[in-house]
Amino acid sequence: MSPADGIPCMLMRGGTSKGAYFLASDLPDDPEERDRLLLRLMGSPDPRQIDGLGGAHPLTSKVAVVAPSSGGGTEVDYLFLQLGVDTATVGTRQTCGNLLAGVGPFAVERGLVPPAGDHTEVRIRMVNTDAVATAGFATPGGAVDYDGGLAIDGVPGTAGAVRLDFEGTAGSSTGALFPTGRVLDRVLDLDVTCVDNGMPSVLLRAADLGLTGGEAPQDLEADTALAGRLAGIRLAAAGLMGMGDVSAATVPKIVVLSGPRAGGAIATRSFLPVRVHTSIGVLGALTVAAGVLAEGSAGHGLADLPAPGAPFRVEHPTGHFDVDVGLEPAPDGFTVTRSAALRTARKLFEGRAFPRPRL
Repeated sequence: MSPADGIPCMLMRGGTSKGAYFLASDLPDDPEERDRLLLRLMGSPDPRQIDGLGGAHPLTSKVAVVAPSSGGGTEVDYLFLQLGVDTATVGTRQTCGNLLAGVGPFAVERGLVPPAGDHTEVRIRMVNTDAVATAGFATPGGAVDYDGGLAIDGVPGTAGAVRLDFEGTAGSSTGALFPTGRVLDRVLDLDVTCVDNGMPSVLLRAADLGLTGGEAPQDLEADTALAGRLAGIRLAAAGLMGMGDVSAATVPKIVVLSGPRAGGAIATRSFLPVRVHTSIGVLGALTVAAGVLAEGSAGHGLADLPAPGAPFRVEHPTGHFDVDVGLEPAPDGFTVTRSAALRTARKLFEGRAFPRPRL
């Protein structure tokens, strides 16, 4: 199929992100050729992405590539690609739990997985990290039902629930839940917790940076001195985490923590790594919860921890995100016993996408 004929594409909102979903079979096999094509489709590099599908923000410059599973007890493979907005970059070092919410419905829509009555569950291998998630959602009459009563902060209105149950998220990118072997490290004279429960992250206290933790994302983004300081912390912490040179990568994330303000467990500001998330990612929330639950971590003393079995509420700039995370002591530190979240997804558009002629 020639790109001039258009590429079959479904534009979907997954959680608090939006992205273009493709079947792997509709894209070039060669990764470099595929990435060049996707940059042309999304309109990168350009701050407005005016000549493509991208929405001029990292949260809307995302791609999900879905294929029948290559094995391992899963049904589909999901490769997440983070496309730069004003840079011609395609990142593969992280996955995206928000776009993951749309993968199961997309797999049913495209015929990769047959619906199983009024409720369908799809086991998904997240190719970037090799972790597994099961997505469960409504399929009355054999069709995906995107309508429903679940509201998630950061998205207007309500939609049908997609339950995401994760397996193997702890250390999925770095090999360990706490990749430095400690729950607290000292980096550039600041206490930090380096943690990976699906999204390698560096947690630190807002007060240690001279912040309240309640700042608006745009104000944090405008603080160039803060950006430079956080960039240095991120690079140094990544070295401790065994991640090597991350200067061109989007992970680890920096998450600034403060005490809850609206009845949650902890308040967050999550950096992407420069832009500030208007909410927080699925795997980011699961990682924050795991890190804060660990006694002695950078955020543990700030938190209003929930009762055992109750949701862990992560506050963010546009509201909150409830996750279900279990953490238990183990001989070598801690073990994650469960990681789950509720998200919503919606099909926005289905058709053919046409790349611009040249990059």
